[in-house]
Order: sequence, then structure tokens, then C-alpha cells
Amino acid sequence: MSTRSLVLTIIGPDRPGLVEALSRAIADHGGNWLESQMARLAGQFAGLLRVEVDAADAEGLRAALAACETAGLKVHVIDGDDSEPEVRSVTLEVVGGDRPGIMRQISHVIADKGINVRRLESTRTGAPWSGGALFRAQIALDVPEGAALDALRQDLEAIALDLMVEVKLDADDDA
Repeated sequence: MSTRSLVLTIIGPDRPGLVEALSRAIADHGGNWLESQMARLAGQFAGLLRVEVDAADAEGLRAALAACETAGLKVHVIDGDDSEPEVRSVTLEVVGGDRPGIMRQISHVIADKGINVRRLESTRTGAPWSGGALFRAQIALDVPEGAALDALRQDLEAIALDLMVEVKLDADDDA
């Protein structure tokens, strides 16, 4: 018996019962909820979800998930790839006064070095000492073998001065 990994993106107006509807459809088709990230953003419920299901049940699950659209929840399903590349895990933290363009400049440096963003979480909150807005991001990076972390660190620190943010880059093997 072979299994398939499915990746779902979901979005719809937030209301009670959305996660239950998804989990019911998955369980009813023998699927296993493996990992997810979900949140309420500007009144919408949005999420990413990885499910494992027997190959024979995959199309039935896809149909059941499509039926969730009648409740206003848009579900997009694609086949996943469970292979993992040989990479080094690095965490980047960014904190500073919020302003447009922070993620644009940070992501440009990351992409320019050929580094993949595995996970990105960001928030904007009030800065208690200034009354302004504080931007905070935590970014998990997959750095290919041979990529120069020192060059990444230098480039990030150079734009941090322009952006007026603090950046902290932590590699698994940093002291």
C-alpha cells in the first residue's frame, strides 16, 4: 500500500468549526494530519497543512476538501514531495521599527545568496517605548552546503543599518 503526501492551502472567513470540518474530511478518508500552520489574519482564517493518505483514497479526499468550499473555505490541494535536500539550518531574527520594505530587502539578500526560506513568521506590534509599530520576524533558512554564512551575515548587517533593524543569524554550529 502506497501513501501520498498532500499539501493544502486554505483560506476563508474565520468562524468556529473550520478546523473541525477539515479534520473530519481528512479522517473520513483515512488521512493523517501531519503538520500545519494556521492563523486568523484580518478576519480571514488561513493555513497550510500537510496530510498523508493512502494513494487509493487521495482522490476521495480531494473531493471532500473541495466540498468545504460550500462553507466559504477555499482549499487548494497539491501533491507533496517528502524528499529533504542536504542543507544547514540557520535562524534569522529581525527586529526594528516597522516600515515598508523591510521584508523586501531582507528577502533579496537571502535569495541573492541562493538560500531558501523554509519558514517565516512575522508580527507587527506596538513598541511600548516609542508608541510606534515594531516589526519582528523569525525566519528559518535552508542553507546549501558550501554557502558562505559570513557573506550572508555581512550583507544582512549592512542593510540592517539602512533599515534601522537588528538582525541576528544563528547557525546550528555557531558558538
